[in-house]
Amino acid sequence: MSNTPMAASPLTRAVLEIDEYASGLGWDQPARLFALVDTARLRAQEPALASQLGQGAQESAGLTPVEQEEIPAGKPLDEFLGTIAWPDAVVGCALTVERLMLPPSAEASVPQGLSEARLAKWVAEHPDRQEVRMTVGVLRDGTRDSALRLREKDSPTEVLTGGDLVPGLAEALSATFED
Repeated sequence: MSNTPMAASPLTRAVLEIDEYASGLGWDQPARLFALVDTARLRAQEPALASQLGQGAQESAGLTPVEQEEIPAGKPLDEFLGTIAWPDAVVGCALTVERLMLPPSAEASVPQGLSEARLAKWVAEHPDRQEVRMTVGVLRDGTRDSALRLREKDSPTEVLTGGDLVPGLAEALSATFED
């Protein structure tokens, strides 16, 4: 958490920690899913695991991200998220994923009637496209936060954060906590 503001909420700190971790892996990575667990509870109930995850005795408040198994290749992300059910010990979850995006000024030039594959190709070939890494986290209580990092501005000081940056993905993650 070297670049994470200490005054930030526990969820913001967790999202930024995951963003920093993903940044260290480089670009062109698969999506990664994380369970978010209460750090104090983790240390009390699983001290060996807490130690393995680098959670020292001084770190009693906050959330600890625990990376889950790899997301199956070829399965649409929304379908995969629809199969997840979290145990009670998981207080939230987060996902980091890379996508191409266009500026709002490009919306008027999007061709109508394209299939999903052809639209993806059109976006990939657009001169104003941007590669972005999105890290979105949600808690069971509905709290959400996000971090966005552009590939062309790949720096910890250039990460945009906010709760409503990727509402669709936050909704999909929140749905993993519904009965």
